[in-house]
Amino acid sequence: MKTKKILLDESDIPKQWYNVVADMPNPPAPPLGPDGKPIGPDALTAIFPNALIEQEVSAERWIEIPEEVRRIYGMWRPSPLYRARGLEAALGTPARIYYKYEGVSPAGSHKPNTSVPQAYYNREEGIRRISTETGAGQWGCAMALAGQLFGIDVRVYMVKVSYQQKPFRRSMIETWGAEVLASPTDQTNSGRKILAEDPDCTGSLGLAISEAVEEAASRDDTNYALGSVLNHVLLHQTVIGLEAKAQFEKVGDYPDAIFAACGGGSNFGGVAFPFFADKAAGKEVRLVAVEPSSCPTLTRGHYAYDFGDTAGLTPLLQMYTLGHDFIPPGIHAGGLRYHGDSALVSQLVHEGLVEAVAVPQLGTFEAGVTFARSEGIIPAPESSHAIRATIDAALECKRTGEAKTLFFNLSGHGHFDMAAYDDYFAGKLHDYAYPQEEIDAALARLPKV
Repeated sequence: MKTKKILLDESDIPKQWYNVVADMPNPPAPPLGPDGKPIGPDALTAIFPNALIEQEVSAERWIEIPEEVRRIYGMWRPSPLYRARGLEAALGTPARIYYKYEGVSPAGSHKPNTSVPQAYYNREEGIRRISTETGAGQWGCAMALAGQLFGIDVRVYMVKVSYQQKPFRRSMIETWGAEVLASPTDQTNSGRKILAEDPDCTGSLGLAISEAVEEAASRDDTNYALGSVLNHVLLHQTVIGLEAKAQFEKVGDYPDAIFAACGGGSNFGGVAFPFFADKAAGKEVRLVAVEPSSCPTLTRGHYAYDFGDTAGLTPLLQMYTLGHDFIPPGIHAGGLRYHGDSALVSQLVHEGLVEAVAVPQLGTFEAGVTFARSEGIIPAPESSHAIRATIDAALECKRTGEAKTLFFNLSGHGHFDMAAYDDYFAGKLHDYAYPQEEIDAALARLPKV
């Protein structure tokens, strides 16, 4: 029988995270304060534990994973690598398609790869309360789970449109003992300001970040946790790519192209960065970040310094951005509705070392259904962006006759996204290209530094 799953033993869980900064040709651009001057690590101590701040600014190639974190990783790691033989047959492509499946985690996505170490480091420094945000709910679930594992109270500000679209993610968050609020709320200055301007505001990830950061900064007993974007978050996610490299070695194959959905960048960085180490050493491999055409940060945004949140409470990061006050349309891929992107991913795209493509909503759901009917797993709408790009590449191989190896990260299952699939089957979903004039207006309001 031909191999379907490529498995590793629990003893093969990586002992170190990989830091891409060590192999980048240019050092990362420094974060700036409100005055436009570079800030040091001390500026982050009000909301982050010291261990995470050290990881945020580190240039070391390898950073040790605490044994207690590795032990908890063993609940779902190593995750399986699948050969997508059913999808290959359905497409009639000569390409070999593989996917790493992160939906095996208790939260159903890749997010616990970083929520667990973040909770661990906070507990080690005596923190017993965390505020955070969530877009589609995956990060809120992951942080609630990690808080429960380490005895930390968690409050989650969930983007309102997702709060309404995904009630069972709210239920998961509450089952693990965390509190979840629909953002914007009347609990913070940031939320009250937006509600005064637009009482029907559907929310955004940038706004939810503002509320969570504001709360953490105003309370001595509370730290903040972020589910994507920051360097230390992408660092923790590299367990995905490190395992995948070992699994490809096990079957004597190696990807020609790697695809991953990209909103804030943690999913993409987690799978692609370990392969970037090979690319930096001269190996040919395409690394492709896939985003929605309705929130086209990398493909139509501007590379500039901007706030990571709507209210301007975070440091300024150099990244691709649609403007910090960008309010995206309520597409069903809630985890990808972010105005900015990881500074590390942005810099690599800007330098031409990483590619970015945008795909439309209808094509994304079409790809998700094709995958579900050929491979059996119903993917999250976010993950289906990577599937869409992979299918497009596989069909190109069919046209040219090239037998390339294509690899994507299936970042989570879609079991709590079935309302979105219902809307797709009912013909209620539409493609939406964000108007250029709206992007231009938001970019005109970028901070002047």
